Amino acid sequence: MMQYSGNTALDIQPYGDSAVIIRFGGHISEEVNSRVHAAAACMEERPFPGFVECIPAFTSLTIFYDMYAVSNIKKGVSPFALVKKEVTERLSHIMTDRQEERRVMEIPVCYGGDFGPDLEEVAEMNDLTPEDVIRIHTEGEYLVYMLGFAPGFPFLGGMSERIRAPRKASPRPSIPAGSVGIAGMQTGVYPISTPGGWQLIGSTPLRLFRPEEHPPSLLRAGDTVKFVRITAEEYSRIKEGAE
Repeated sequence: MMQYSGNTALDIQPYGDSAVIIRFGGHISEEVNSRVHAAAACMEERPFPGFVECIPAFTSLTIFYDMYAVSNIKKGVSPFALVKKEVTERLSHIMTDRQEERRVMEIPVCYGGDFGPDLEEVAEMNDLTPEDVIRIHTEGEYLVYMLGFAPGFPFLGGMSERIRAPRKASPRPSIPAGSVGIAGMQTGVYPISTPGGWQLIGSTPLRLFRPEEHPPSLLRAGDTVKFVRITAEEYSRIKEGAE
């Protein structure tokens, strides 16, 4: 089993005066991302005095702390040095391949037409039919690497290269919440209305970001996402129930 040994130095660097960033590798991969989430779970389970929160990303973990609370751990030592010591102690023997059960989240999507105005363009780019794009997109299982860009926006890995597409040359000034898009080798869902340049192939009636809920995001980093095709009638029915 892979683990951080006491002899393996963690790359921990200051990130402003009240955070540190831990880098686990320079290349995006499921293996590196699983190490990020294993470390995040460890810090949530064993927080140090002054710990505020940790934010996992593709290949790094940012840990935020209360510098005044941390300063009280040991007088005369910088908050960064104290946090680095606390983090190193907690992560020095963490198992990075521990098998945590991932949530599988099904996201209903109505593809094409007004719901996905770029579906035909994505198909043409890849010498496919729109039905091919839909089939390939719904066959995949996608890992939520991280949330970012907009509140609750999931960056999903695992998309087939057969439906890859570049971002739009000119971003749209406003993309409706729920829009499902493709950019490069990634697919994602816009949780709120926002400008954006992804190729839009469909839309989900689900609310991915609910500020009145706790947690506010329907998805979380580490989830597995499956897209399920629905009709326009089913979209309307689910939409009414979600509002």
